Amino acid sequence: MCLICDRIEMIKNGTNPYFVKELETGYVVIGDNQHFKGYTLFLCKKHTTELFYLDEEFCSTFMREMVLVAKACKSAFDADKMNYECLGQGDAHLHWHLFPRKEGDIDNYGNKGVGPVWWYPMEKMYNDNNRPSNDELTELKLKLSIEIDKLL
Repeated sequence: MCLICDRIEMIKNGTNPYFVKELETGYVVIGDNQHFKGYTLFLCKKHTTELFYLDEEFCSTFMREMVLVAKACKSAFDADKMNYECLGQGDAHLHWHLFPRKEGDIDNYGNKGVGPVWWYPMEKMYNDNNRPSNDELTELKLKLSIEIDKLL
């Protein structure tokens, strides 16, 4: 089974605590780990592995919505820069990783705060200490939802 499809099924069942908002082509969720405060994912409603497998109209809407979510994320979390990634080698279901970046957010690792999120040690980025508390998660979701609504 697909991890992203499982997460979407949880959204449909009302059991995904990270769910923020449903858009036409995908679901907005806050990332489980929050070293990069406001880390957000946009999960495609269609289970496919590549953008070019989507029909042109759906793909265009999916891309527009991803950009809208990124813009809302930048505003909600006061990012200096946004990082966008659509990888899929680990979870072969179209989804975007949207990282709000701030100057110095990977300092002390020989990077001087400049570089991709993947330069930050994975064991630190995905450490359980970076999971938001219930109150923090509620606040992250509310901030992002408000900014998405402003753009819709």
